[in-house]
Amino acid sequence: MTDLPGIVVTGASGRMGQMLIQTITQSDRAQLVGTVERAGHDWVDRDVGECMGGSALGVTVTDDPLEAFAKAQVVIDFTAPTATIEFANLAAQARAVHVIGTTGMTDEDLAALKPAARHAIIVRAGNMSLGVNLLTQLTKKVAAALDEDFDIEIIESHHNQKVDAPSGTALMLGEAAAEGRGVSLNEAADRGRDGITGARTRGQIGFHAIRGGDIVGEHDVLFAAPGERITLRHVASDRAVFARGALKAALWGLGKKPGEYDMLDVLGLNDG
Repeated sequence: MTDLPGIVVTGASGRMGQMLIQTITQSDRAQLVGTVERAGHDWVDRDVGECMGGSALGVTVTDDPLEAFAKAQVVIDFTAPTATIEFANLAAQARAVHVIGTTGMTDEDLAALKPAARHAIIVRAGNMSLGVNLLTQLTKKVAAALDEDFDIEIIESHHNQKVDAPSGTALMLGEAAAEGRGVSLNEAADRGRDGITGARTRGQIGFHAIRGGDIVGEHDVLFAAPGERITLRHVASDRAVFARGALKAALWGLGKKPGEYDMLDVLGLNDG
């Protein structure tokens, strides 16, 4: 096992953190060498496998990310924007590939990642699944083929514990649609309607967020014109698809030149 690339998972106690840990420990292509949680969390200084209700994995949860990163070739990070920016700088110091699945990042947050990307490999995506990244490419192509007679609406559904809206995937799809149309998403987006809003503005890209139960993730891109509609849809029924995608990104990033990459690069779908 010692010759396998070592991976650290941040946010170990979270939904995605635990799924990532399971996916890595079941893989024959990588090994789990560290897990990180915030200071004061009751998992700190305990074996992560036992914390998850299983057998010991021989990996202790730490609140010192730099110490953990120093032992790893890859950091996989599905946490929160503030934490991710800190982790990016520490991962760059450790020369570790940083795979980021964190959502809710603002333009300022993304700009804060750039100094780290000058020294290390960052692979970031609003969604790590193969299907969603194919959907992104399809959305761009359909938006480019249809004029503004077709209104674009993006509808996303997630579990009731998700803290950001629209989802990172919805925004990724919106960016794809805007790129296909040759417009700026910041100028075209309509992210909320309530009350007497008046008629829909031609050319806008609408967003709608549904939160309920344990929905893993559903995304629809609707193209609606008088007399016809086209709907592109992706449904995730198992969070493991994101963990498998993140592991694929982690292994792909090894040996790459420093810089920022996304899942389209990983999957060979980036048409530039």
